[in-house]
Amino acid sequence: MLRSSHNLFLQWPSLFVIASFFCNLSNGVVGTAAQYAPPYLPNDCYGNDSSQFPPNNYFALAGDGIWDNGAACGRQYEVRCISAAKPRTCVPGQTIQIKVVDYALSSSSRPSANGATIVLSTTAFQDIARSSASSINVEFQQV
Repeated sequence: MLRSSHNLFLQWPSLFVIASFFCNLSNGVVGTAAQYAPPYLPNDCYGNDSSQFPPNNYFALAGDGIWDNGAACGRQYEVRCISAAKPRTCVPGQTIQIKVVDYALSSSSRPSANGATIVLSTTAFQDIARSSASSINVEFQQV
């Protein structure tokens, strides 16, 4: 009896290392994302200067959770869809990098769902999820 307990005690550090590896696969934050369609007219970050949009159209509006009194302007985030209300909404293995260009609550274009952490351009949203979804759960990390 003592011998088997001793062996389990010796194996415990190995099991801990393996478990922590699988539990800490990412350092991202979990939130929600919606999408919004043109016209893309920035207000709060760059005035009406649409030249600030990245050429690949991977940009977003910051929701209250990341707006940070305007400090989010220009920040870039890696974003991936992790789940949605409807199964098979997310594009598996797809991660995009977006640039924050405006504040969601002051945008002239309305998001597909209210209260989202990030509101993605149509192009960005459709590259990580089916466009029919109004909202998805995402993992994101500032880069």
